[in-house]
Amino acid sequence: MSRSRPADNLIGQSNSFIEVLEHVSQVAPLNKSILIIGERGTGKELIAARCHYLSQRWDQKYVTLNCASLNDNLLESELFGHESGAFTGASKRHEGRFERADGGSLFLDELANTSMLVQEKLLRVIEYGEFERVGGTRPIKVDTRLIAATNEDLPSLAAAGEFRHDLLDRLAFDVITLPPLRHRREDIMILAEHFAINMARELEYELFSGFSERAKRALLDYDWPGNVRELKNVIERSVYRTGNGHIPVSDIIFDAFESPFRPQNRPLTRSNTANTAASSEHIDEANTHDTPTESESPDIKSPTINLESPIDLKEQSQQFEIQLLTEALKLCQYNQKRTAKHLGLTYHQLRGYLKKYQLLEGTQ
Repeated sequence: MSRSRPADNLIGQSNSFIEVLEHVSQVAPLNKSILIIGERGTGKELIAARCHYLSQRWDQKYVTLNCASLNDNLLESELFGHESGAFTGASKRHEGRFERADGGSLFLDELANTSMLVQEKLLRVIEYGEFERVGGTRPIKVDTRLIAATNEDLPSLAAAGEFRHDLLDRLAFDVITLPPLRHRREDIMILAEHFAINMARELEYELFSGFSERAKRALLDYDWPGNVRELKNVIERSVYRTGNGHIPVSDIIFDAFESPFRPQNRPLTRSNTANTAASSEHIDEANTHDTPTESESPDIKSPTINLESPIDLKEQSQQFEIQLLTEALKLCQYNQKRTAKHLGLTYHQLRGYLKKYQLLEGTQ
């Protein structure tokens, strides 16, 4: 929680990015709930803070909470507070985030992680400006503006019964959708220079000498699944590894784990297949072993099915797809672009399948 305005690192000049900033400037002054949607690392927290500081509440409290960091019971207590004796360990009354943000704004990140019970109470706060503490019976009135963010497709979750339609309707007065970095190519080098200069300053270098042409090509050719957050980490790591501010950065270290001595003896599971696949996207497609031949096609066995017993068609299909994806990734050395080509998919279609089956954990 902070009353002071955070550093504004919203940097860029692409049309899609400028349109987002204009959208924020338009909606921020209104006393309405705001929903921010974007992939991980696109800057949802920065946009939320901008919405607060461009509103009439800019000099009031700005409180934040990541809904994915707490289980359902703790989240309910943290949002709405609890009375003394409400549960074991509740020795005194606790004011929740809504109360602490009274008169200001409350930013809830990872909103899709909330339970139906929490969603119901959120809806009541938005509609009536009141709630009850856990274990309480007296309604608490607040004037708190809600700003929420998620990297999930909430309409799809609502259609699947995993998110309340009525809450979605109230949140969606206006929706700010952030473009991923791969759709902001002209901003990549602007952001890279900004992060590099800051890192050089942190390392107490006399200057930053820029990037070599090879480094620039590598940065521009990469797909940035982790968006601006990943770019920042990659740039800071590469500047630090260069070790000298008087020479341009030539080697871009996309994967801190990359090493010829990296252990490879553990059998692949769904989890470490995802990690290996996500960290191998930048392998040069010009490699002479890029394209598997017909004789190298994955030896994938069809699942044995006993039709005399009831079967779950959806489950069987999903299991086969997971097996197919895993074997194809192995064959293509975990290079996702080659895997997509081998399976007759586009790159983004493949990533959709990997995300669907949680084979890209940590890259959503």
